[in-house]
Amino acid sequence: MSQPFSRFLHPFDVAHHPNLEPEVKRAILASWASDRSAVRNEPALRKPPGAKRAVPIDDILAAMRDLERGENPIRSRQ
Repeated sequence: MSQPFSRFLHPFDVAHHPNLEPEVKRAILASWASDRSAVRNEPALRKPPGAKRAVPIDDILAAMRDLERGENPIRSRQ
């Protein structure tokens, strides 16, 4: 899967995708959370290569927590 994160707009799209295995979801979200994806001079934002926009690290971590808990809450996006 080449740059799989580029097709998702938000971390919750990854966490709640019905066809992705949990391991793939974790890998995508971990790559988003990585310091490599940090936005310069904006440490609270991440923008992986190919992503359309930056997202808050807090949203990425919340999606990871939801995935670990097996929850599928509906969240509103900004």
